Amino acid sequence: MSKHYIIPIFVPHFGCQNDCVFCNQKKITGLSTNVKVEDVESIILTYLNYFAEGGFIEVAFYGGSFTAIDINVQKELLKVPFEYKKKGIINEIRLSTRPDAINKEILNNLRLCGVDTIELGVQSLDEDVLKASDRGHLASIVYQACELIKQFGFNLGLQMMLGLPEDSIEKSLKTCLEFIKLKPYCVRIYPTLVIRDTHLERLYINKSYIPLDLDSAVEQSSLLLMLFYLNYINVIRIGLQPTEDIQLGREVVAGPFHPAFRQLVESNIYRMLFEYIFLERDISTENVDLVIEANKSKISFIAGQQSSNINYWKDKYRFSKIKIYEKDIISNSINITIGKYYDRINMYELMDKYIKNHPLIEKIQGFQQ
Repeated sequence: MSKHYIIPIFVPHFGCQNDCVFCNQKKITGLSTNVKVEDVESIILTYLNYFAEGGFIEVAFYGGSFTAIDINVQKELLKVPFEYKKKGIINEIRLSTRPDAINKEILNNLRLCGVDTIELGVQSLDEDVLKASDRGHLASIVYQACELIKQFGFNLGLQMMLGLPEDSIEKSLKTCLEFIKLKPYCVRIYPTLVIRDTHLERLYINKSYIPLDLDSAVEQSSLLLMLFYLNYINVIRIGLQPTEDIQLGREVVAGPFHPAFRQLVESNIYRMLFEYIFLERDISTENVDLVIEANKSKISFIAGQQSSNINYWKDKYRFSKIKIYEKDIISNSINITIGKYYDRINMYELMDKYIKNHPLIEKIQGFQQ
């Protein structure tokens, strides 16, 4: 498989007429000036110098509401990557935007300019959350935008946020299940962070808003990620990309920030599923060895960051020893030995069973697997 390279071009708050409570795009992207055509050319050339030959190269416009820009400016900014695409130097063009900045004229222009993927910053499909977050549109606009994007033949990406004002785990799960029905090409999950110089920071200071703590954000993201996995939807990011400024104590005032947030989530899934095995099968764990054999790609997730899962299982279930070995088996398969108990586990099937029996998901009306 060839390596996937991204050339990021940030258009901070460029064109967006709305100020959501959580948003300060200048802080998030680290930029504060408008992007010009010559900047696009320079950024592409700079990144191309670093990429190895034979990789899959994608130019991605991030950070703002691209399609809210004047349509002629959109054409100018897209002209450079489109030329590189026609020459076969890059493979695809991606951009992100708001659901209420999509119409037929805009999509026709994007198609003519060689765009492949459109990501919508949906954040939530709950009306109360949208209103409390000052999103400026109803959930119905999201569905209309998704339908149009698919009609025009683009790959559809969807972005959701956890822990927004008026949000709850039930509401986030409902948004996730609606995303699944929309059959996106890819998804991003962002736990809400309190960024400096935003309305959300003022709400936080006034104690009108309480962000998710890290453990809660990891737990919620774990359920969402499993649901997307089970429905074959590619989750391309979980958690905001750390930068020099996007760190707790700098531009991040509060919230569940962690530089390796996805690793925490992936590791937590293994913790949850292994506990499910121990309890569901009523296996005696005290003073016996736990031996796990897994594909090399899964070892660090199973062990947990800084061996957190190993330590957790050992303390809670009183194992005498826990050993994790690399084995040449498919990534979705794990061999587990607990004393005299042995099983080869299909993690996909285990995940499916766990999700179907989860009390939070069971009670959400309309859940379908």
